[in-house]
Amino acid sequence: MEQITVQASQSSYNVSVGAGIRHNLAAFLPKTYQSVFVVTDTTIAPHYLDEYVASLQPSANVTVKIIEPGEAAKSKDMYFELLDSMFEAGLDRKALVLALGGGVIGDLAGFVASTYMRGIDFVQLPTTILAHDSSVGGKVAINHETGKNLIGSFYPPTAVVYDVETISTLPEKEVRSGYAELIKEAYIGDTDFLHDLLERKQLDKENQAQLIQDLSLGIQVKTKIVEADEKENDLRKFLNLGHTLGHAIEAEAGYGTFTHGEAVAIGMLFALELSEEKFGTDLRLGEFRRWLERNEYPLQLPEFSAERLIKRMQMDKKSENKEVHMVLLREIGKPVTEKVDHDTLSRAVTSFLERMS
Repeated sequence: MEQITVQASQSSYNVSVGAGIRHNLAAFLPKTYQSVFVVTDTTIAPHYLDEYVASLQPSANVTVKIIEPGEAAKSKDMYFELLDSMFEAGLDRKALVLALGGGVIGDLAGFVASTYMRGIDFVQLPTTILAHDSSVGGKVAINHETGKNLIGSFYPPTAVVYDVETISTLPEKEVRSGYAELIKEAYIGDTDFLHDLLERKQLDKENQAQLIQDLSLGIQVKTKIVEADEKENDLRKFLNLGHTLGHAIEAEAGYGTFTHGEAVAIGMLFALELSEEKFGTDLRLGEFRRWLERNEYPLQLPEFSAERLIKRMQMDKKSENKEVHMVLLREIGKPVTEKVDHDTLSRAVTSFLERMS
């Protein structure tokens, strides 16, 4: 098992990564809770819900809310539905919320916890590779019709308990989705990790030792950045490599058409191309594209409008006054945030779409 401590501004919390640790959940909680509210979805519940509940203190009063999976769950309606359920359960300010699932569950349950009675404790129980990224750092949110994660807050969990055995039931597209964020973290902060990933023949969700190592390396990169910039004033923006176009693709295609990681992988390809053009540096772009092809990432896009995508990119949280600010790489391990003028962006997006259609 690996354990990483994240120093947040108000407190610290441990991220525990191991195999089978779900059977001893109570040992990883910072204190004993008499009331526990579990948020999970219909995909995860049949596999792991009973095991996690059984590993809590026997005296705990547990309420479970099982919702439909998918990005659509991060809605205003579901947010209020969960709040209603918590009030009906009589939860007080000393209750605990458990977010059992992937990034959607973590974002949604975390945002609910951050606002219920002005904030109660919550613990992230990630069950996807992608959630290694979203469960660490304290960003919680729901979506708005205008864009992804536009309603949210910074609210760190009290613990993250990551049992890699839960990854065995993931479909392959979700494995791809998670590894897109891992290779992103390697690009911005760990050259050796990047080399290892690019050289690897295939992604293997069954190799638990490899998963623990990969997830821990990705979390360590994110932890260093989050600790230096908890509220995304500067350095934390670097974690959005690939996300400016990726989020636009997700929204324009309709949430669920591409997984988050698949969209980010396409966005990274665009950002790396733009970086090589702007800075004249070698970012192993050909190897990265072959890695995407080898692992069957979707590299063919629908007939998107470049202008519509650019409008969505202008809504990105890094953008200012409708000027698009993108995370680029001066070289591997050296990310920067650069303003990209409209003409350059229009030309680059149009050309990229032509090659990806």
